[in-house]
Amino acid sequence: MRIERTNLGGVLLIKLDVFKDFRGEYIETYNELLYYEKGIEVKFIQDDVSISKKDVLRGIHGDNKTWKLVSCLYGEFYLVVVNCDKDSSNFGKWESFNLSDKNRNQVLIPPKYGNGHLILSEQAIFHYKQSTYYNPKGQFTYKWDDPQLKIIWPVKEPILSERDKVGHYV
Repeated sequence: MRIERTNLGGVLLIKLDVFKDFRGEYIETYNELLYYEKGIEVKFIQDDVSISKKDVLRGIHGDNKTWKLVSCLYGEFYLVVVNCDKDSSNFGKWESFNLSDKNRNQVLIPPKYGNGHLILSEQAIFHYKQSTYYNPKGQFTYKWDDPQLKIIWPVKEPILSERDKVGHYV
């Protein structure tokens, strides 16, 4: 497992080891001891999965307490991570990542960062581990095309939920 720093403080790109042979592949997606040895000392307590079709865009969601470890179990999606800490001089700074079942990369997202993802393949499975239990009352949602964020998405007309069309700031 290799860990790379990104342009966003605290956000890490994790490249997992993939073992391949004539039978297929084996990937260890999480091992608390290994992550702790690498300096990722986050206690994850909840796992979630969303399954979406091509051009669905979910987010930008986050809160002020939760760490997330995001991966793609199937398909491919474009992940955007945004600094949503209004007290930070880097508020609004974002970075994008392509996660897929081919590259098996993960992204570690700290609290006060939002994330959104756009499905690039016909279908994709978005998986994430969380350090807190989901609390809808503590969530913020930025619109995918919020003019203050200036995010570049590889789509003009995504499929959105009502929540993501409107945005909701805490």
